[in-house]
Amino acid sequence: MTAGLSRALGACISFIRRLASNLWKLEAHLKGVEMGQGVVFAGRPLVSVAPNSRFVLGDGVTVASALRANPLGCFQPCVLRTLAPGAELKVGRNAGMSGAVICAGLSIEIGEGTLIGSGAMILDNDLHVPGPSGWITDSRSNARPVRIGRDVFIAARAIILKGVTIGDNAIVGAGAVVTKDVPAGHIAAGNPAQVRPRKMTR
Repeated sequence: MTAGLSRALGACISFIRRLASNLWKLEAHLKGVEMGQGVVFAGRPLVSVAPNSRFVLGDGVTVASALRANPLGCFQPCVLRTLAPGAELKVGRNAGMSGAVICAGLSIEIGEGTLIGSGAMILDNDLHVPGPSGWITDSRSNARPVRIGRDVFIAARAIILKGVTIGDNAIVGAGAVVTKDVPAGHIAAGNPAQVRPRKMTR
């Protein structure tokens, strides 16, 4: 009896999660996000799409924003934004992210199969610039494109800053602050991140 009740409760929770995922996907679609097949939202992300910008989630992308959606826990929902007209944010098929912040003022491209850990940030701009009488919100004038290759692993709390290119199969360590390019098959770790070849294992 208890096992049957447990299974029924689990099925009910799974149904509610699927329903919620579809609701959050509909919300993102209405805001202008282009989505492929099989995209999954676990929890509600913060999404905004600037006028005349483009935001694309490829087939099979997983966006985890719920507290329990990641073994480490998501201390915040994913924050996914295009910030200015003409900006592009493209996430390749089968990529996944948990509680990540990705804000494009110009262009951010994330390759297929790349995983972005809990609380990681990817920014192609500084969000503010100095003005004559203080700081001015400006996500475009100082932006430089960010390119992240296929099957990259970006660990929890890492920060990828503007102008960085990360090659295929690279690893970015937890808490790393990446300000320079990372070649394919390399590891970037530390603050500021230091780059070294990745030891491949069978």
